[in-house]
Amino acid sequence: MAKKEDKPNFFMRIGLFIKQVIDEIRKVVAPTGKELLGWSVAVFIFVLLLMLFVTALDFGLGKLVFLIFG
Repeated sequence: MAKKEDKPNFFMRIGLFIKQVIDEIRKVVAPTGKELLGWSVAVFIFVLLLMLFVTALDFGLGKLVFLIFG
């Protein structure tokens, strides 16, 4: 009969988890100020375009419903 593999105790697993989290955090690269500004402008423009699209859709469908149902 095969012996069941023992896993580390609770505290060792927590320690391993924290070590892995710290290792991953060290890999993170923060954007430069120029990159951050560029992405912020891109998001702002995208949100404006999406607002315009939804507004036009709302206005157009409102007019269509008014024409159909008077």
